[in-house]
Amino acid sequence: MNTIKKFSLVLFTSAALIPVYSQAQGMQSHSMGPHQGDREFSLSGTGTSSKDFDNSSFGVSADVGWYLSDRTVAGVRQSISYADIEGEDISDDFWNGSTRGYIDYHFGSNAARPFVGASLGGIYGDGVKDTGTAGLEAGLKYYVLDSTYILARAEYQFLFDSGSSANDNFDDGAWAYVFGIGFNY
Repeated sequence: MNTIKKFSLVLFTSAALIPVYSQAQGMQSHSMGPHQGDREFSLSGTGTSSKDFDNSSFGVSADVGWYLSDRTVAGVRQSISYADIEGEDISDDFWNGSTRGYIDYHFGSNAARPFVGASLGGIYGDGVKDTGTAGLEAGLKYYVLDSTYILARAEYQFLFDSGSSANDNFDDGAWAYVFGIGFNY
């Protein structure tokens, strides 16, 4: 079984187990969504492949956060990505990682909760220069159970080596998109 298939199996198995745990926790919950002092965990993924599956990439992101209020969460996000690229002059595998702190503000109190936020951290790996990264993000959490949600997030990330290069590199950023599942506990 190749690496991509193994990783996909682990990712989907983990995602399938989270709602089971969350449903058990939701039975003890007092209302939908988080409250000050609650924590959250989410697991998100992203990926692409060419039509022949000879050029593929995938990534996973795990978030652990703490609710500072019913609407504000601060936490740590770890992302890992893998790319298998084949071409005339190259045939290589690349692993990259990113560790970032984040803070998000959520709107509303219904099942659909849009949010905006920011992140700051670093990226490292085979296919990138080890450097700092900062970004703005927006997304939506949709609660399917009292403490379980599906998540869609878009981040605009830019790289920097120093404070002055952060300002210069903002226009040269990149978008990152993820879709996942999470729960409050």
